Amino acid sequence: MSSDLLVDLGEDPPTPQLDHLKLSPLEDQQWPPDLSTISKSETDISQRLAAGSPHLSWDHPFYDIARHQIIEVAGDDNFGRKVIVFNACRMPPHHELDHHKLLLYLKGTLDQYVESDYTLIYFHHGLTSDNKPSLSWVRDAYKEFDRKYKKNIKALYIVHPTMFIKTLLILFKPLISFKFGRKINYVSYLSELEDVVKCEQLVIPARVREYDNKLRASLKPTAQPPMSPPRSPPLPNQVFGVPLALLRQKSPDGNPVPVVMRDTISFLSEHGLEIEGIFRRSANVTLVKEVQLRYNSGEAVNFREMEDFHLAAVILKTFLRELPEPLLTYGLYNDIVNFSSVSSDSQASTMTTLLETLPEENYASLRYLVTFLAQVSSYSEVNKMNNSNLAVVFGPNLLWGRDNAMSLSAIGPINNFTRTLLDQQHLVFP
Repeated sequence: MSSDLLVDLGEDPPTPQLDHLKLSPLEDQQWPPDLSTISKSETDISQRLAAGSPHLSWDHPFYDIARHQIIEVAGDDNFGRKVIVFNACRMPPHHELDHHKLLLYLKGTLDQYVESDYTLIYFHHGLTSDNKPSLSWVRDAYKEFDRKYKKNIKALYIVHPTMFIKTLLILFKPLISFKFGRKINYVSYLSELEDVVKCEQLVIPARVREYDNKLRASLKPTAQPPMSPPRSPPLPNQVFGVPLALLRQKSPDGNPVPVVMRDTISFLSEHGLEIEGIFRRSANVTLVKEVQLRYNSGEAVNFREMEDFHLAAVILKTFLRELPEPLLTYGLYNDIVNFSSVSSDSQASTMTTLLETLPEENYASLRYLVTFLAQVSSYSEVNKMNNSNLAVVFGPNLLWGRDNAMSLSAIGPINNFTRTLLDQQHLVFP
């Protein structure tokens, strides 16, 4: 992985250079269509939804964009930052795609997270002369993303960069600030992404994986990049990535609320309620891994000794995100995505009925978490984290599809359910 883009401020790049920049023959090769399953989630939520788009009806203004699943949200990275994925290979021929609407869709996705630290991953393979947008559009699109979008993006990873994309960035050099240029990283092989995010949580198109394998096969044995590390067998006292029911069985006192949740929430309840932007900032990845290892080794963790509020916040989100099944469970996915159809008068009773179907460990842990988040929200004038902001942060960590990734159309309903739950928690959890 490299970040060798040196940029400064200046005039617009010469239009003739942009107009004559071409894809190389290898890039412009007519690759077969992506035959991978685009979404394996339980998302057949309504008979009126077309098969191509799991969440938007055919007459939705963004249906023609969402159905391609070019843009996805894939949980948090190893630093606790939200991950937005852009798949070039899923872009249809340019005459079949409204690129202005695609830009609005991308901005709509980012709008959910730009107040928090986030990471953008761009899979470049699959961009051809048939589906690439005009370079003048790319220039204008970059200008559309003002400081609001650039401030909290911590890294842009360009996977499988080619001479075309590197030349493009050189031509755009006058437009890109030095500070933003330092956030751009080239990733030559998928295995290098493991330093940033667990690749298993990304729904990587099959043709991108195949291309990665071809690149590896073309290298001499001595130049082979390291493969993604195999999943380590669970430690005897494993806590992260373990089902809640098993954690309860292993708990000395049989407490249904896992120790990680109790430790982090107890510490933050006492010391973190007045921290501005709590849950929006990332943490040192080395410390995150150290704390996870200590928990998984059966050691006690005392956040009061570390006095790192953002570390505790990231550990809580990471624990929730690494559960084998989301806290709200796959079984409630359809009901929650459809929850907007419930009348306001019936929302509290409907939520109560739904949540009572959860396993006891899930219900107890959810109640413990929501009660704490209501406490956080009560200090929102100081910490700037009201129920809406908390829902944006925690919604994707409470529920996701079976493939881990979510389109923009799935994020809204999940976050809205979470916000309503926080608004009415005193009725749902009396």
